[in-house]
Amino acid sequence: MLLERQPQLQQMDALLAEATGGRGRIVALSGEAGAGKTALVEAFASRLGEGPAVLRSACEDLSIPDPLGPLYDLAREAQWEMPRALDGRQVQRLPLFSEALDVFEANGSSVLVIEDLHWADDATLDFVRFLGRRIANTHILLLITARTDRSEGQMRVRRALGEIPAGNIQRIEVPLLSESAVLSLAAAAERDGDAIYRASAGNAFFVTELLAAECDGALPASVRDAVLARAEKLSPGARSMLDAVSVFPRRADAWALSGLCGIAAAGQLAECVSNGLLEDFGDGYAFRHEIARTTIEMALTPSRRREYNQRALAALQENPHVATARLVHHAVEAQNFEAVRELAPLAAREASRISAHRDAAGHYEVALRYGDALPIAERAELYEGHAFECHLIGRIEAAMEAQEQARQLRQTLGDRVKEGDGLRCLSRFAYLLGDRKAADRFAGQAVELLETAPDSAELAMAYSNLSQLAMLAERLEDTLMFGGKAVELAERLNRPDILCHALNNVGAAGQWLDFAKGRRDLARSLGIALTGNFQEHAARAFTNCACVEMNRLNLKEAAAFLDRGIGYCVENDLATWRDYMRGMQAQLLLRLGLWDDAAAMAHEVVDDEATTPLVRYPSLIALARLRIRRGDPSAEPVLEETKLFLDNGLELQRLVPFAEVMAELAWLGEGDPDEALRLIALAEGLSPTRAVFGELATWRQLLSPESDPGETDGMAEPHRLQLVGDWRAAAALWAKMDAPFERALALLQGDEPAQREALDIFEALGATPVAQHVRCMMRQSGVIHIARGPRQATRANQAGLTQRQMEVLQLIERGFSNKKIAAHMAISPKTVDHHVSAVLGKLEAVSRGEAAAAARASGLV
Repeated sequence: MLLERQPQLQQMDALLAEATGGRGRIVALSGEAGAGKTALVEAFASRLGEGPAVLRSACEDLSIPDPLGPLYDLAREAQWEMPRALDGRQVQRLPLFSEALDVFEANGSSVLVIEDLHWADDATLDFVRFLGRRIANTHILLLITARTDRSEGQMRVRRALGEIPAGNIQRIEVPLLSESAVLSLAAAAERDGDAIYRASAGNAFFVTELLAAECDGALPASVRDAVLARAEKLSPGARSMLDAVSVFPRRADAWALSGLCGIAAAGQLAECVSNGLLEDFGDGYAFRHEIARTTIEMALTPSRRREYNQRALAALQENPHVATARLVHHAVEAQNFEAVRELAPLAAREASRISAHRDAAGHYEVALRYGDALPIAERAELYEGHAFECHLIGRIEAAMEAQEQARQLRQTLGDRVKEGDGLRCLSRFAYLLGDRKAADRFAGQAVELLETAPDSAELAMAYSNLSQLAMLAERLEDTLMFGGKAVELAERLNRPDILCHALNNVGAAGQWLDFAKGRRDLARSLGIALTGNFQEHAARAFTNCACVEMNRLNLKEAAAFLDRGIGYCVENDLATWRDYMRGMQAQLLLRLGLWDDAAAMAHEVVDDEATTPLVRYPSLIALARLRIRRGDPSAEPVLEETKLFLDNGLELQRLVPFAEVMAELAWLGEGDPDEALRLIALAEGLSPTRAVFGELATWRQLLSPESDPGETDGMAEPHRLQLVGDWRAAAALWAKMDAPFERALALLQGDEPAQREALDIFEALGATPVAQHVRCMMRQSGVIHIARGPRQATRANQAGLTQRQMEVLQLIERGFSNKKIAAHMAISPKTVDHHVSAVLGKLEAVSRGEAAAAARASGLV
């Protein structure tokens, strides 16, 4: 009997009707373990009759997930032969995902089910994201279930679902049963409903177990006790079978159990099924709930657990189609270290080929944990693999540690080429950690060592790394020299991956010398990377293409590259590059006057403690500018963090934005003008061309109006126009770009009407300290009748809140806590904190209750 689930079923029926009509959707069912998510899915599926095809899958609670395991399940259900990534080539996931979508859509309307998404691997989460972005124009309804705990897996699910367009996903909560529902179920079974509700708190699975428990005596005190009490009623043989099944996460295949337990298996399994402990799916068996499985598994003695896992491993190894990740799980649980050493590296390479980098890193960690007995060369290879995967998922310090271990082993072997390549990797990782000095040191050592060996791909990449470091420091001559060496050697050795890396450097530096050629080199680099599926190179090319366009103030082109690049990184699990580009996107949103969106984007990066210093920098710059303009006192710690980058090596691309921020602070009277001018002069001295210096020159003019702007040729046109005094043309260009703050700064150079217009723009943006400063400037120049600022009525209207803040406000009015808002909106609690603070500030409320009251009074909710 399924009680209190009619609202959810009706909602799912309506969404299925829309999907049948060509408006597909994802339905995310969430609730605590045992709340009844699976029962709800079963009830929904049972109502479909001869309607849409239902394809089922689930994630397993393996120590390291099986990459794309649920997609293979769905493929089998759809009778689609989907290849395992067992060969040596890199599998391109987007074509694979596209083919899967075509297969699932081919038979008309269908319902796809992925249960227990909190145990999903990264590749499966990427498939959900992929499908979520495209599902609106399909006849597919994707049902996913996930727990609502605060585990790392659940947080990853929230992030994944948060990257799906809001209109494509419907979240449905599966609540605990009410007291009246429990009393009704207990009455039908002639049991004490009050006692059952007190014990279970409405957890559906626990209620079911308590109702099935023996009537005499006290109720079991926990789900564990209830499950174990039922298991104790089995015959010895059936209980042993139950123990054997418990070591299989999710389900045990019938053929595996036959091999594991022999001819008596069928009768023992039947007894477990008849006693309500297992379910028979025809080709396999599973516990009725994962809670029950783990209860039985945890009750095993360590020796019995090892024994059953060894037997499971032996049975599964007889089938060549079993996923390697499943074999690794049982090998680890069985403490069969020889099998772990054989299987874990294979599982890592398989995961890496389909860009499941987090899982690949996990398998390498397992292999290294038990790899002391391996030859030195094999251990070095494992450390190198682990380092590479860690750096792709943003664990740069772990990557540094693993790469140094590998370098030492290569040195022991006398392998100069591999050791030199290791030094080059250390250079890259050090740079990502924000240590420019170490990056330069490792890069020089790598080339010095590799040049003592015959020409190699490793030397070509070391040249390209030196070229990249020179490019990042705006040393154009060195960039082109080392880049040219890398291009020549890469073409001679037929290494397109290294060629596209070198072209990226040359193109990014070439923008300052010949913009059209720089663009062409970057486009060629990106094309090679996408064609060859060189994922990190592609991510870097997207980043630099966007940078080049932003430097030239081609904002629409920059936005397009960032959208494509972030989407590419999300699809391919490239967290480091994704978050770096999100910081750039935050800066772009700030330029476009979308300040709340910029803050939310930047906080998504900064609030994640796993992000490295380098990845945080663009977001920190965006937040520093925003907080200064809004008069937020929390700007100071952000500025302190950005300043740390200058202590580890002076790099122009870090110095310029920092100097701009310090100049703005000084202009507002909150910083030291002499220090700001010193930083500007330092950046000017390091700039390879005047084009690099355009925006800083405008800030110097604001700080020191009598200063000589110097040569302006080659600068972005709005900057050049401002510096030569054509404020009206500069403001028009900024208006055409939809850059309100910069437009207002240009208008400040104009006459009184222009200055009043600038003041209105700053007020509309919420730049209170800037507006106050402008009022002072206008009064000093003799302007009278200056408005004091917007009234409360205009601050507390609907136009003052972003769409996201309106969602938060509505949930505040409904009494949601920050934690519940975070779960509902699939964003981090810290991000919710920032949204709530913004809402309170805009409504001039000191509490959540006051904000809700103000919203109701003004008709916002």
